[in-house]
Amino acid sequence: MSDINEFQLAVDPTRNDGRGLPAELPESPMPTLAKWLDHATSERVQPNPNAIVLSTVGADNRPSARLVLCKFLDPDRGTLKFHTNYTSKKAQDIDANPHVALTFHWDTLELQARIEGIATRTPEAESEAYFLTRPWVRKVGAWSSDQSQPIASRDAMMAKVRAAMERFGIDPENPPAHNAKIDIPRPSNWGGYSVTALRVELWVGGLGRVHDRAAWERADAASPWNATRLQP
Repeated sequence: MSDINEFQLAVDPTRNDGRGLPAELPESPMPTLAKWLDHATSERVQPNPNAIVLSTVGADNRPSARLVLCKFLDPDRGTLKFHTNYTSKKAQDIDANPHVALTFHWDTLELQARIEGIATRTPEAESEAYFLTRPWVRKVGAWSSDQSQPIASRDAMMAKVRAAMERFGIDPENPPAHNAKIDIPRPSNWGGYSVTALRVELWVGGLGRVHDRAAWERADAASPWNATRLQP
């Protein structure tokens, strides 16, 4: 197909596959984002449909980005949550500057969402409740790793894992099934963050690069959203 024909399809008003943003933008972007995430998850469009790029800027004013998993999205409050080690680089950055950016990208669906907001630690009770739901192997991993700190070798790292297993009565030579219920407490340096979205941009891929974009902004969690359609 030539670029001209592709562009004609892109601007053809009769071409409506239901994927684009509505002509009248909704008051809040969060229900649409929640619907996209639910669809990406139910269809398993990628191994981790809830993966988000978390971007931070630390005390040195240098940006850092990494992938984390969005474990909760509350469309009513406009919040998203992830979990990590509180001594990690990302946590140190957030301690210095709580302004963060998150990005979902579902390539096969041609959908993307960018979120900017304020990150705060979740209450300890909430972190405890989530930690209890994790498989024992991930709980052991949380105890084994001083995240982002140097280590001599992979063998040294696995020795720390074996030591953590033994600490909680697990035989490294004969480990239980992945779904076995083992009582392992939450480390005090592990927990969640809640990001209150203050700006959300939704993007739908379009032919001829004529994408469908819109942004919503609000002053704080108690304020209404203001929507603006954007050129691609």
